[in-house]
Amino acid sequence: MRKRIALALTPGACAVALVLGACAQPEQRVQIGMNEQAIIAKLGPPKETYDLPNGGKRLMWPTQPMGTTTTAVDLDASGNTTGVRQVLQENEFYRAEVNKWTRNDVLVAFGRPFETARFKRMDREVWSYRYMENNIYHMIFNFYFDPQGVLRQTQKQPDPQFDPSMRNRL
Repeated sequence: MRKRIALALTPGACAVALVLGACAQPEQRVQIGMNEQAIIAKLGPPKETYDLPNGGKRLMWPTQPMGTTTTAVDLDASGNTTGVRQVLQENEFYRAEVNKWTRNDVLVAFGRPFETARFKRMDREVWSYRYMENNIYHMIFNFYFDPQGVLRQTQKQPDPQFDPSMRNRL
C-alpha cells in the first residue's frame, strides 16, 4: 500500500517561493540577442555606459561601493546583446595586461572603482574593486597605474571591512 502525500502551500510559503524566484542574478535575466530597451525594462537604466571599439557599447549595473558585483552587458552596433557577465571576479581581473592596459581599459572592463588612492613614494594611482573570491571570501582587487595611466601592477587583498581583526582599526 502506497501513501500519497499532498503538499499544501501556505500563503507564506508561496510568498517565499515568489521572492526566491525573483532572486535571479541580473546576468541570468538577460539573453544574447535581446535589444537595449528589453534589457533596460528588466534591469533598469544602467549606471555606467562605455563605447566599445566595434561600434557597440557596454552597459553596467554596479553594486559598488559596498557591493561586490557589476553586471556588464555588451551590445553590438545594432543595439543587440552579444555578451553578459558579472565582471568583478578573479578570472575577469586576470585578463588585465600589466604594461599594456590603461586606466580607460580598466574603466571599460570593470566600471568605476569604489575607491581611488595616490601613493606618492611609489608614484602610483590605485583603483580598488570589491569582489567575492570563490563566493566565500570578501576581497579587494587593486590596479596600480603610473603617471601616464599605464597599468603597472595588480594586487588582491582581503577586504578589511570583513576581517574581524581589522574592524576596530577602520
